[in-house]
Amino acid sequence: MTRPRLTIRVRLTLLYTSLFAVCGAILVAITYLLVAGLSEIQGATRQTENAEQFLTYCRQTLRVDADPEFRLKCDLTFLEGVVAGAAGQREVTLSHLLRYSLITLVAVTLLSALAGWVVAGRVLRPVHRITAAARAASEHNLSARVSLTGPRDELHELADTFDNMLGRLQAAFESQQRFIANASHELRTPLTVMRATVDVVLGKRAPTEAELLSMGRDVRVAVDQAEAVVEALLTLARNERGLSVREKVDLATVAEDVLDEARLGDRKLHTTLEPVVTWGDPVLLERLVANLVDNAIRYNVPGGDIWLTTSAMDERVTLSVTNTGPDVPADRVDALFEPFQRLHDRTTSDGFGLGLAIVSSIAAVHDGAITAAPRPDGGLRVTLTVPAAGPAPRERSSDRAH
Repeated sequence: MTRPRLTIRVRLTLLYTSLFAVCGAILVAITYLLVAGLSEIQGATRQTENAEQFLTYCRQTLRVDADPEFRLKCDLTFLEGVVAGAAGQREVTLSHLLRYSLITLVAVTLLSALAGWVVAGRVLRPVHRITAAARAASEHNLSARVSLTGPRDELHELADTFDNMLGRLQAAFESQQRFIANASHELRTPLTVMRATVDVVLGKRAPTEAELLSMGRDVRVAVDQAEAVVEALLTLARNERGLSVREKVDLATVAEDVLDEARLGDRKLHTTLEPVVTWGDPVLLERLVANLVDNAIRYNVPGGDIWLTTSAMDERVTLSVTNTGPDVPADRVDALFEPFQRLHDRTTSDGFGLGLAIVSSIAAVHDGAITAAPRPDGGLRVTLTVPAAGPAPRERSSDRAH
């Protein structure tokens, strides 16, 4: 047999009622003891006064002063009567006091229970709204909000925190859904190309060697595209689990290694590389710098410039990559760090829209921040800031054109 479940409203009501009943009982007991003590003092005083009055009356009317024995009997008789009367009056007074006090305590306790039930219901009303919002929320509908009004108390803060949490969850689920949809589209595109190419060639009765070779080259390009997308998605997924390798890395050295492998074309490179050391995964940090450099090369103008700098300040190290290029609307900058977001419509050389998303992911797992700002003359400045691991002893500066 299961025990009945007491709701928090019932428990609060019982708590309020019990506290009131205990405090009321203590008040009744203290009042009773005080009244009992005062009645004894008043009774003794009244007995003394009555005895003196009666003795005076006896001496004046009965002349008892001539007979000491009779006077003693009168005194004893009167004192017994006075004591008995005072005791009876005291018992009646205390009995009435106790009876009416207990009746009042019971009545007020019942009223306090009712008031406690009402007050507990009003206090817990925000909790019920939060519970209703939580039940209404699901993976497919996270739009429910508490939107609590009233005084800024702890329950109001709890409701606001719950609303903010639902907002973050909704944004995360929507981002995840967009990511899945975009990833499916990006992977479907090379598969569609491969299927169409193979179907066209195999649909011919006797395809030539040149047609077969062309099909093979097209399929290889599509496979490379699919592999690049899968590798980028795996990098994003691994970054969700945090760093598995943490060692000292000089971002200036990483930048030089990346530049040695970069295909700058006719872009002019300007570097100011101050050795800056941070803790992290050297492979991921090299991937971050490579993506920034590749982005600066890809979205540039013929004969444009690229600036790459590293610096340290206030226990933070900074790596900045700036390029000339087309104008970037300020309201589109933050969206560039979302997966599969591109500045312009997709072209054959426009990439997959994962480069800056991977940069943002790598920066996050290194306890860093990535920011971007458009240049007035066109192009973009992307800045990485991560915690420093040590001092920077020297500086190298160079201007190179490739």
